[in-house]
Amino acid sequence: MPEGRERPRTSASQKRRIANEQRLLALGEAVDRRTGVARKSPRGSRVRNVKRNWIIAGVSVVTAIAVVLGGGYLYANWRFSQIHKITVVGEVKAVSNQPFNILSVGSDSRVGLTGLTAAQTGATSGSVAGQRSDVVKIMHVDPQAGTISVLSIPRDTMVTLLQNQSLYGKFNRINVNFGNGPSLVAQTITANFGIPINDTVVVSFGGLINAADAVGGVYLDFPYPSADPYSGLRIRHAGCQLVTGFQALAVARSRHFYYNVKGNGVWPGDNASAATLYDQGWLYDGTSDFGRIKRQDAFLNALVSRAKHLINPIQINSFLGALPQGVTLDSNFSLGQLVSLALKFRGISPSAIKYYTLPTVSATAPNVGDVLFASQPATQALLQQIFGSQLEAPTNPPPNTALQTPMPPVVTTTTSTTVKTTGKKAPTTTTTLVAQDTADSFNPVPCTP
Repeated sequence: MPEGRERPRTSASQKRRIANEQRLLALGEAVDRRTGVARKSPRGSRVRNVKRNWIIAGVSVVTAIAVVLGGGYLYANWRFSQIHKITVVGEVKAVSNQPFNILSVGSDSRVGLTGLTAAQTGATSGSVAGQRSDVVKIMHVDPQAGTISVLSIPRDTMVTLLQNQSLYGKFNRINVNFGNGPSLVAQTITANFGIPINDTVVVSFGGLINAADAVGGVYLDFPYPSADPYSGLRIRHAGCQLVTGFQALAVARSRHFYYNVKGNGVWPGDNASAATLYDQGWLYDGTSDFGRIKRQDAFLNALVSRAKHLINPIQINSFLGALPQGVTLDSNFSLGQLVSLALKFRGISPSAIKYYTLPTVSATAPNVGDVLFASQPATQALLQQIFGSQLEAPTNPPPNTALQTPMPPVVTTTTSTTVKTTGKKAPTTTTTLVAQDTADSFNPVPCTP
């Protein structure tokens, strides 16, 4: 070593972190060997690790910690085996180190809810049997660019149905497909919009409540007192606050959102109706599903932030134990992959995720009612912006307001040429980008207490 230079010192915490990473990687290999999952080359493993980032959100991080704190691979494998798995027909195998897409379906199923929560969501009334996909999001992850884009498709968006036309007609809302499970939803999205689906996750009412409670709730900043007489949302005061249990679900479900800008501190009562809120001067967010999508995105960001920072072993164990109650993954996952993924995922920031909503226009469809139709060419411009060359030609395009099904238009970029008077300059091409969704001034946003 040259004179005057000291050997770099490694702190005790750094040594422990490196040792823990090696234990986690070794543990993943051991689990895969015992469960019969073949591991490919280290290069392939790194690609697969990146491939799963968004689906697990904060779950990957806490899974890795739980492996160390929970007693080894037997405990971790037991926890992982409890998470319900399904085979999703219509998924395609992702290409190594290329962008991939995860379908996230929020089910309105009340299965598993009991007591007051069941009553508050209508599970005991008998009027909400079955399940519908109130939330349809597609997460596009680009491993090379290190970006994540989330596209929301409003539940009232009209699509060309692939099945059940005798029940629902040739065209109907996208959410009717989920009655047959996520496979038909995935197939319908690909057929209508040309978006290939690589993986799927389904979260029910109970899954959302359990996940939020297991991380100790999420922190959201409400600009004003807020309420939704239909979802049961009741936020008595403005500011950054902890939202747990049924209120966490009520935020994500809220599509009849009221807020009070008066700041007079008057609370109309927990059972106040829409008429009462209106009479007392509360303002109404008339954007319906579009407002709900923004509140869902805020909630998701807050949940990811909380899950990434779990350090309490009891809380971690509670979170893992809550996942089987309403969370379903497709059958492509192995525990070893998730353990390795945790090391990759821990540095991601929720603020790095970009959110978009499918451009639509409102209209009335025969025998269906008030619905939304994909707006062209804005829809195709956004799909090309997010999915690029991965986008396929749709086999069953969605209908327009005239109930015709033309192929999507060809969208070209805007170009401009700049020439200096002192010399020539190469033409520059400017691509017109579709702006990502932004929160309205009255909507909650994630916060730090």
